[in-house]
Amino acid sequence: MLDLNYILENKKEVAENAKNRQIKIDLDLIEELAQKRKELIKEIEETRRRQNEISDLVVSSDKKDELMAEAKDLKQNIDNQEKELEKIAPELNLELAKIPNLTHPDSPVGKTEDDNKILKAEGSKPNFKFKPKDHLELTQKLDLIDFERGAKVAGQKFYYLKNEAVQLEFALINYALGILLKHGFTPYITPDLAQDEIIEGAGFTPRGPEAQIYYIEDSNLGLIATAEIALAGLHSQEIIPEGDLPKKLAGFSHCFRREAGTYGQASKGLYRVHQFSKVEMFVYSLPEDSDRMLKIILNVEEKIFKGLGIPYRVMDCCTAELGGPAYRKFDLEAWFPGEGRFGEITSASNCTDYQARRLGIKVKRNSPAGGGKTEYLHMLNGTAIAISRALIAILENYQKEDGSVAIPKILHKWLSFKEIHPVK
Repeated sequence: MLDLNYILENKKEVAENAKNRQIKIDLDLIEELAQKRKELIKEIEETRRRQNEISDLVVSSDKKDELMAEAKDLKQNIDNQEKELEKIAPELNLELAKIPNLTHPDSPVGKTEDDNKILKAEGSKPNFKFKPKDHLELTQKLDLIDFERGAKVAGQKFYYLKNEAVQLEFALINYALGILLKHGFTPYITPDLAQDEIIEGAGFTPRGPEAQIYYIEDSNLGLIATAEIALAGLHSQEIIPEGDLPKKLAGFSHCFRREAGTYGQASKGLYRVHQFSKVEMFVYSLPEDSDRMLKIILNVEEKIFKGLGIPYRVMDCCTAELGGPAYRKFDLEAWFPGEGRFGEITSASNCTDYQARRLGIKVKRNSPAGGGKTEYLHMLNGTAIAISRALIAILENYQKEDGSVAIPKILHKWLSFKEIHPVK
């Protein structure tokens, strides 16, 4: 979240930023609640000061009974004031949590993904001499996925990966991890569950009608939508020495998303599902280094998909597509020839200190210039590889006229096959 004082001192800027990001906020209510909280805190402090005065006076005063009666009233006043303060605090925090991060001045202002800016395109689209199939038809003919039985067991948008697709998943995980290790990322396998305060701290809404999180009844736990959540919470309420930054983490996890309200052609098959596996990059950074770290994350994403030979383009996401925590976000979109469109396969976001404030994560400056002060650090995340969408890209771009699919050479060392052929 943003600093409260900054919000109150820059209401016009904050309001305009929220408008550009298509997010409704109530700055007047925030100001009203903040003022009320300030007044209550002052009243409680003054009441406690009077309590201390009475404690000193009652020993030698000849008005002991009057002072004791006043002390009793003061105690009741404090109880009432603290109860009122307890009601205001969560309401204020709820309103503050709705305010998005500030936006990088170079991010395009826009209302939909159509307003995203294409920064560059890499790779050549395959020139098929036949009508390419989409991944849903390919996986059926190649016997790689069973959506019908997945739905029978867990509901719609769940599935079984099978046969060569299973080996492909592990090959893609190993491939991505190998690249991340060479770039100095420390590997983690994260919990698949997180507590509500960690989910909220990372900028996700764990409960309610708009939540994309599956939550566990009668608990404060939810299934994570991405390893970003678990890696963001790794150092919650901690102070990290300046010399330990940047911390570059590579997290493997299963990801669970309700994907409520997502329908249509772009959501069919594997593109939007309720469960998938992903390797995620996450960085704890010094504030002055976070722009540079975002470029590093983006470069790693590009290296992964260049190695796979997948044509893609780099998108500078517009204001409405940033989400609450991101200050700036870049997407890679792969070409899906079977569907005749580009589709998002990775994201890279600089969340500056937005998540760090919510999770209480700071850096202690050890350098002479830093003077031992502590401040909120910056946090960044980026998709190394989301298996479901990587499978779409490989199957559709490497398909052949006879219905078989070649496998990118860079994955061969993890596989027992170089092509997948239709089941006879």
